[in-house]
Formats: sequence, structure tokens, C-alpha cells
Amino acid sequence: MKAYLILEDGTVFTGRSIGSEKEIISEIVFNTSMTGYLEVLTDPSYAGQAVTMTYPLIGNYGICREDMEAKVTGADGFIVRELARRGSNFRSEQSIQDFLKEHDVAGIEGIDTRALTKILREKGTMNGMITTKMPDNLEEVLEKIKAYSVCGVVDSVTTEKIVTYRPGDLGTAEVEVQYRVAVLDVGTKFNIARCLLKRGCEVTIYPARTKAEVILEENPDGIMLTNGPGDPKECTEVIEQLKKLYQSDVPIFAICLGHQLMALANGCDTEKMKYGHRGANHPVKDLETGKVYISSQNHGYVVKDDSIPEDVAEVAFVNVNDGTVEGLKYKNKKIFTVQFHPEACAGPKDSEVLFDRFITIMGGNRECQR
Repeated sequence: MKAYLILEDGTVFTGRSIGSEKEIISEIVFNTSMTGYLEVLTDPSYAGQAVTMTYPLIGNYGICREDMEAKVTGADGFIVRELARRGSNFRSEQSIQDFLKEHDVAGIEGIDTRALTKILREKGTMNGMITTKMPDNLEEVLEKIKAYSVCGVVDSVTTEKIVTYRPGDLGTAEVEVQYRVAVLDVGTKFNIARCLLKRGCEVTIYPARTKAEVILEENPDGIMLTNGPGDPKECTEVIEQLKKLYQSDVPIFAICLGHQLMALANGCDTEKMKYGHRGANHPVKDLETGKVYISSQNHGYVVKDDSIPEDVAEVAFVNVNDGTVEGLKYKNKKIFTVQFHPEACAGPKDSEVLFDRFITIMGGNRECQR
């Protein structure tokens, strides 16, 4: 069946429908990863967005549910040059086409994704519609597309209730519990919990709107702020609670949206990027060690360098490609935050050592509190 991708600037791509045949309007973004399409589809950070994969062949190793980063898909839509109908992989459980249908994800294949990506790079991220019916009145549809905005997405992806995992859960090995970590879920991925579990942490995941007092009364050894979707400035209630967590002196490690929210809670500002960072090969420099990590990233907003109060925090990581802020170290606090994804799966693993840094910081807190 024919399908159409209509961009808000009036550009129309014609291809074939994949997955659900429903019509969607979404923010169109691109990801440069060559692998990890299942992790992309199930990353809650993509809520409200349709993802264009720049690699031309997607789906060639099928779907393995063990690799899902959440129980449901995060992305609204999926855009590819060519979809492999049959996966060649001993772990494969179903085709990506069947997966898209099962999870009601609309998609389109057979379009020039290179041309689409060039448009998004030159003009910036824009809204678009995926539909199987070309509208009779294009101007009317373009007004609807332009009016769309990504909002309320953190509430749509956060856990509905408090959930606790212990080492041995989520496919990890059973080890002795050494630390208890509270995870504030603004769009978390399973692999954040796995990285903590395999390091001997009991992990309790809290809904995004949980009051700071509820978390602190459990006396956790550390607090994780997770990745997530949307404009960080929209999360005003979460930001107010982070101000209280900041004052608690409990060690805090924040990733992606969590990094942005902690910055906003402490007087920094954020801004939308032209087309964001989404891929598995972004170089990030640790300013303390001089080491460069190859990182997985998925974000469309960034902390503004010139907005960081000198007495509150300092830039700890920068993006080698464009110099944007990739992490902060808070002064006189056991808090550090990063914009990239050290838990990346599938993706580069060299920055996963930051979880070890978090474990070390918690050890100091544990000794002084217990």
C-alpha cells in the first residue's frame, strides 16, 4: 500500500506503508545508528516523534524482545529506506514488520532517507504526517501539521507505580545488594536499571511526579535521574522536586533529560537544537581526564553554556563535534550529570564506567549515613 510523508514545509515523499496503517502527525527526527533499531523504537525518549533511520537497510537481524528498552514502543512512527522482511539471526523472534503492526507504530519505507535527512539538517527538525491517503486539501493539512507540538510526553511514558528490582532481575546475575538507588523515571530505559543491578544495587523506580519527600524518607544511597522525551522546561513540577533533592546531599547521577532538569533546577537555561544529536557515534570529551568517549545520544535540547552559574556547577563534558555541553559537575555536591547515554544498548560501552563513578560516590555517602 502506498504511503506518504508530508513535511510542514510542503515537501512530500511517496513510499510504502509499513506497520500500522493509521495516520499520525509527529516531530520528524533522524538517527544515524547502523544497528539498534529495536532499542530506538522502544526508547521512551522518542515519545512524540517519528524516527528516520539514516542507515539504508533496517530489520535484517529481526526482533529479539530481550533487547527492548521498555515494555512498549516510544516512537510514534518509523521511516526507513528499505525494510528487511526476513531477519537473519538465531535470536530473532519475529520480523520488524510484524513488530510494528503489533505495537501500532505507523511507518513508511522506500523513500529517499538521505534527502529527508539533508532537509532536516539544513532547515532543522520539523513536524510531519505519515498517511496512506494523500489529502485533497494539502494547505489545510499543512496547517494541522504546523500546529502540532510535543507535549505531555513524560507523563505518557513514566511508570504508573513504584517498582523495585534486585540483582538477578531483568536478566542480571544475582549478587549481594550493596546499595539502594532511587530512580526518578522521566522516561527510563531498562538498561539503566541493568547497569545498576549488576553493580550490586537494589533499584526502586518512582513515577516522574513523585514528591522529593517520598524518595528521601526511604534514605537511598543514591538517586538516578533518567533520560526522557520532550522539552525539559515543560516539566515544572519535576523541577521543583529536584530543587529539594539537590539540597538533600544524597549522591545524584543524571542522564539526558535528567541532566537538563537538574540544570534548570539550579538556575541554568536550555534551548532547542536545530536538529539534535541522535546516534551511536558522538564523540564526547571528559574535560577532567582529556579522554574522549564514543557515545550514544538522543536529544533535541541542550543546556546553554553561558547560563551555568559559576558558583553552582562547571562543564565536565563537551561534544567534540559542535562544542555543546555534554555534562556538568556540581560544586560542593555529590552530583554529576551527562547529556549522553552511558547505559547505551545497543551502542558504545566505553562511557559505562560512569556508573562505577556513581557507585564510588555512593560508597562515601553510605559510610557517613550508616
